[in-house]
Amino acid sequence: MRLTRSLSALGALVSAFALAVVATGPAQAAGVSYVALGDSYSAGNGAGNYISSSGDCHRSNSAYPALWAAAHGPSSFAFAACSGAVTTDVTNSQLGSLSASTTLVTVTIGGNDAGFTDVITTCVTGSDSTCVNRVNTAENYVRSTLPGRLDTVYNAIRAKAPSARVVVLGYPDLYTLNVFCIGMSATKHQKIDEAADLIDTTTAARASAHGFVFGDVRSTFRGHELCSGDDYLHDLALPTWESYHPTALGHSAGYLPVLNADD
Repeated sequence: MRLTRSLSALGALVSAFALAVVATGPAQAAGVSYVALGDSYSAGNGAGNYISSSGDCHRSNSAYPALWAAAHGPSSFAFAACSGAVTTDVTNSQLGSLSASTTLVTVTIGGNDAGFTDVITTCVTGSDSTCVNRVNTAENYVRSTLPGRLDTVYNAIRAKAPSARVVVLGYPDLYTLNVFCIGMSATKHQKIDEAADLIDTTTAARASAHGFVFGDVRSTFRGHELCSGDDYLHDLALPTWESYHPTALGHSAGYLPVLNADD
């Protein structure tokens, strides 16, 4: 009888502890008001599982913002990122859900300002020298103009969400270098990765200057770039707007762990 009572008491204690843990977890998540901003790398081009109501923004339920929201259950989640967005699109049309009660903001932006699509098109269709020249033009833009555009975006985010934790996620390198790969030349691969690295270092510096967190995804994509044999990115694809964007695995295994580490 004593053993039965002891086991019953122990069972009740374990149940109470489990209930306390369960009650604590959602309560913490429920206090988060999350807004996801940015371009196609935030929206989820290439991840499939698209939200039909998002139209040409191509927002995906398999993109890193939606995955984070599904896992953490925030009290509110506004998914404003849109395919093709540049910095002015963020400031002009994506900030409506930000407020003083917003506690988490994520954003990936800047690649389209630097001419991402045109760079890729030029390098796919042109010669090595044509590709290098186009990337050099993009890099000059990143050095001279992009910092000011990022500052404008970051200032606008902070003005509308003064208490939010802001995580600025970068871009992966597209290619694993120094391996044989059918398609573009090694020269083109190296130059494209060079540009991605410059955008990331530039973005990281501006994010830090505003007190924001920079989430560097190059480490989680390392070994999973194009030509790796275990790619987290699409090469040329149909529909074409999925080309050179992360796959669903790129979002779940490339972007999401970085956001989880920095949220």
